[in-house]
Amino acid sequence: MVRSFSITKSERIRMIDPVLLIGALILNTMSILTLYGGLGGLQKFSASALLVQIVASFLGLTMMTILSIIDYEDLTEKLWIFFFIASIGLLGITLVFGTSEGTNQSYLRFGPVGIQPSEFVKASFIITFSRHLTFVRDRINSPKAIAGLALHAGVILGLILLSGDLGVALVYIGLIAIMLFCAGLSIWYILGAALIVIIAFPYIWPHLEFYQQQRILVGFNPELDPLDKGFQPLLSRQAIANGGLFGQGIHGGSYFKKLPAAHTDFIFATFCEKFGFIGGILLILVLVIMVVRILMIAHSARKPYGSYICVGAAALIILQTLENTGMCMAFLPVVGITLPFMSYGGSSMMSMYIILGLVQSVRAHRGKYFFDRAEE
Repeated sequence: MVRSFSITKSERIRMIDPVLLIGALILNTMSILTLYGGLGGLQKFSASALLVQIVASFLGLTMMTILSIIDYEDLTEKLWIFFFIASIGLLGITLVFGTSEGTNQSYLRFGPVGIQPSEFVKASFIITFSRHLTFVRDRINSPKAIAGLALHAGVILGLILLSGDLGVALVYIGLIAIMLFCAGLSIWYILGAALIVIIAFPYIWPHLEFYQQQRILVGFNPELDPLDKGFQPLLSRQAIANGGLFGQGIHGGSYFKKLPAAHTDFIFATFCEKFGFIGGILLILVLVIMVVRILMIAHSARKPYGSYICVGAAALIILQTLENTGMCMAFLPVVGITLPFMSYGGSSMMSMYIILGLVQSVRAHRGKYFFDRAEE
């Protein structure tokens, strides 16, 4: 029979994975150094922004530590319905009472403090979808199971799309596809869904906002509109090139000063201008190591939904990194995606630490059972 034994809080803290912790702290330090290096009269690189990033990092690290102590099985088995309802409520409130940042109504403001609920919903969605996948994993390719999973994902995805946040919605779509595939969904279903999207795209296109159409067209060829929609990616690419091999130094660089969102969505370009090609490669290498380590933890997880939680976390880092670096190098459309543990923003930073905390919990609690013979 299988029995569980008690693990003290101090033992759980000691079981925090050092590779993931050090990786997050390295990226976090890179982010703070980049924001510090941008100080010098530019409003977007202000002392207050630097302070927010430091405080968010500290809060995120605290949340990660707390979550590593909490048993992820309790969160997933006992609270998954609560998390699902709370996610719907939070996104719904944002649609009604949220404020706009650019073209997206995706922020809730409490005086000077603003939060982006869709960032925090990423963690709750990974928990709830992982639990749902566990329920149906033996019959995941049945039409009934697929319909239930589609409804689960569609509710959250639909609310995000209604807010106008196309970039975050694309991340969710990729996240859902990867988690479904790793849970055993036939690749033919995924290819079939992709084919439906391709066929439907000509009908969807006229219903997109003009700015969304321009982002897509110019995103793959920014030279089409170098003074407007293509301005950001082209200037971002120049900033990266200006960094050269070793960069212009922490207080150096000039292109980032003219680059919109240089501290948020385009912080990779700012970082590369300051720390060069070597710095950019180091940043990506740290993210790759973290993803590999998360997948190793997924492989050793005791519960299936523990593995799915880790897969979701790894997928999120991969998708956001590819999209963010791709748009910074003018390869992909600009859709407003943050770089994990790097981009300025309290919601983004704390959300990534929360998700990392879930992974840490999976690792910390994988050894809470031992095998014993049943009593006669």
